[in-house]
Amino acid sequence: MRQACPDHFNKKRDGIPMSASSQAAPTLLADLGGTNVRFALADTTRPDPLLTDSIRRYRVKDFSSLAEAIRQYFADSGHTARRAIIAAAGRIADGQTVHITNNPWTVSARELETELGMERVHLVNDFAAQAMAVTLLKPGDLSLVGPGTLPRLGSRPTQTFVVTGPGTGLGVAGLLLREGRWMVLETEGGHAGFAAHTAEDVAILMRLNARFGRVSNERMICGNGLVNLYLALADITGQPAADYTPEDITARAVDGSDPLCVRTVKTLTGIFGSVAGDLVLTLGGWDGVFLTGGVLPTLLPWMREGDFRERFEAKGRFRETMEQVPTIAMQHAETGLLGVAALAMIDAGKPLLPPV
Repeated sequence: MRQACPDHFNKKRDGIPMSASSQAAPTLLADLGGTNVRFALADTTRPDPLLTDSIRRYRVKDFSSLAEAIRQYFADSGHTARRAIIAAAGRIADGQTVHITNNPWTVSARELETELGMERVHLVNDFAAQAMAVTLLKPGDLSLVGPGTLPRLGSRPTQTFVVTGPGTGLGVAGLLLREGRWMVLETEGGHAGFAAHTAEDVAILMRLNARFGRVSNERMICGNGLVNLYLALADITGQPAADYTPEDITARAVDGSDPLCVRTVKTLTGIFGSVAGDLVLTLGGWDGVFLTGGVLPTLLPWMREGDFRERFEAKGRFRETMEQVPTIAMQHAETGLLGVAALAMIDAGKPLLPPV
């Protein structure tokens, strides 16, 4: 795992101080996933830096590159910016380049600076942004999934949280408070191997292994993971499988018209509970798990009524400890952009640690 901390967002690049006027100017924010890219501006002189009226969303498939999409955003919004912070769904190579997971684009910070005439472009992992969004969320943006109380950020000098959730893929990050500063552990934990916990898990694993070879957690816990689970469960139960999309499966689960779709969504949320609990053990996230991602709003009712929490807590000798770890849904409409705005605040030297 690579560690990304606020030191990466200093006021210099290559030893050259950034001007005061540049620090005060709006920063372009981008949240780039496998399907969509969202843009906005941040005003770091405000306590709520994300300018919500500047938010626009575009489909990745409609553009040949990120630079083209940015130009379209500037044309549509009438805005411009000299600096940008881009959260991208993929591993950032040397802080400079990212090959987007589930997306044909490759993004280079230096090439974007040259092509768009920008002063600075900074790339971060998309779940680094999701993690940093926690620092700007208000209580009304959060809801518990299961027992417990909402954690108070900054209530202790050392805190460790897990941030995870399904969208086009499965994102995983750690959010750490150390010595009065927030740090993010950027990971590709969604690609960790799936660990079966029940007889049904084993049967699913066997079928997905036959299709894909190695089976990661992301093969099940994401939008397309619904289809993978549906096909596996259809084979296990000997039922004919329809040619459903993820949206078809969730729609039929919600209206109860297809019992196999209901079972698929319940199965996904149970497996998600197991994986989220494993992440607490792996990262030491004893202070809580923040749940996010584009698929989360659809899954939340099933997570609250199903066995998400039971499987989260079912960690053998650590059950009693896991029962004390809260799981919290992030319900802000634009958590990715909010997290990038938090990084813009760090870039501008503004504090993010709330008063205790």
